[in-house]
Amino acid sequence: MMTLQHEFVEFIPEKIPYGKIFISIKYKTAAHMCVCGCNNKVVTPITPTDWQLTFDGASISLSPSIGNWNFECKSHYWIIKSQIRYSYLWTEKEITAGRKKDIKKKKKFFFKRKRKDNGSNESG
Repeated sequence: MMTLQHEFVEFIPEKIPYGKIFISIKYKTAAHMCVCGCNNKVVTPITPTDWQLTFDGASISLSPSIGNWNFECKSHYWIIKSQIRYSYLWTEKEITAGRKKDIKKKKKFFFKRKRKDNGSNESG
């Protein structure tokens, strides 16, 4: 099982060595090279509607899984306790459904946030 070495940085470096993940808390972003070896940079925004980062003092985890649907490799894996856990390849139908689900999740999150912000402005 492959292990990613993590490093917390302010800025993600332009060149990322294979097997290393850089995490910028300031810019809420993590980046690593695709674990299949295709040489594509994988950027994961850390937000309530994208990926969540867990750091336990020794290792990192990202959730949900990484699905590189825009890459030719279409690799799919999890990063759990700095270990790569490969997942199955999604069909085009699953990819389309997943993208629709992500859009719906973002709309719901920002709609609730907008309502909350508007509500707090009206009562203030």
